[in-house]
Amino acid sequence: MSDVYDLHIDTDVTVQLSDCRQEDARAVFEILDHYYLLEDVEPPGPAGAGPVTTVWMATFDTSGGPREEVRPPRLTGKVVALLTGGYHAVSEVEKVLAAGFDIESRQAVSGDQETEARLLLASR
Repeated sequence: MSDVYDLHIDTDVTVQLSDCRQEDARAVFEILDHYYLLEDVEPPGPAGAGPVTTVWMATFDTSGGPREEVRPPRLTGKVVALLTGGYHAVSEVEKVLAAGFDIESRQAVSGDQETEARLLLASR
């Protein structure tokens, strides 16, 4: 493994948003982008003919700490968020989301060096 990879293994958090409208996913990502460095965004694939679940995914680097606070926008509905990464990094992202939205913890799965948290976000 390279030293660069080792530096970010515990600070990167992958955020997957689903069961929501595109503008709600964009709003959640914009909030996180104001706090942390956005490293990667994966847009959803093209719409198919049948019913499809759309998932928006982005990776944020939490190593620099919060950059700036912003007022969270109102969401049009609830958003399912799946956070994956190191324990401390996921906890920090959860705190940012909890400061701006009502959150309900749905499930947490812990591994040796990573954790996964499933949350339900809603406007206050």
